[in-house]
Amino acid sequence: MTQTRIHPETGQVLRRDARVQTVSVGSMSREVEVPGWYPEDDGDSIHSGAELQALDRAYLELRAAYAARVKAVRKKLGLTQEEAGRIIGGGRRAFQKYESGTTPPSEAAVGLIEILDRHPEELETLRHLRRLSSRDSIRQPSTPVGKKGASAKGVRSPAVAA
Repeated sequence: MTQTRIHPETGQVLRRDARVQTVSVGSMSREVEVPGWYPEDDGDSIHSGAELQALDRAYLELRAAYAARVKAVRKKLGLTQEEAGRIIGGGRRAFQKYESGTTPPSEAAVGLIEILDRHPEELETLRHLRRLSSRDSIRQPSTPVGKKGASAKGVRSPAVAA
C-alpha cells in the first residue's frame, strides 16, 4: 500500500516517491534523485533535511567545479582576475570570488565566460567595447544641460533656486 499524507498548506494528497531534480551552477548541471512526499502534479513537495542532502552535496560539488572552470577559462584567455572583472563584468574583485566559489557569477557573466571559452578571439571585441563605454561615462555630464533649473555644470542658478 502506498504511503500518503496531506500537504499542510495546499491540502493536496502527497505520496512517498523519489523524483529527479536538476541542480545548476553556471553552465553546469546535474540530475539528482530526491526522495520525498510529492503531489500528483508538479506542485509543492515536502522533504526532510536528510532527503535534501544529496541535492545540497550536488550543488556544492557543481559550485566548486564551476569555480575551477571560471579560473581555467580566465587563464586560457591570459587575463588576470582584475582584467577579467573589468572586461567580463562584476568589478575588480569579482573573479577572486567566482574562482574561490564564494560567489557564483551572474547570468550575464556566465554567458560571456562561455562565449569567450568557445570564441577566445572575441576577447578583443569585448576589450574595445569596455574602452568605449568607459570613455562615454567620462564624457557624460552629471546633470543634463538644458534641464530647467540647472546650469551647464549641473548647479542650480540662484535665480531659479529662490
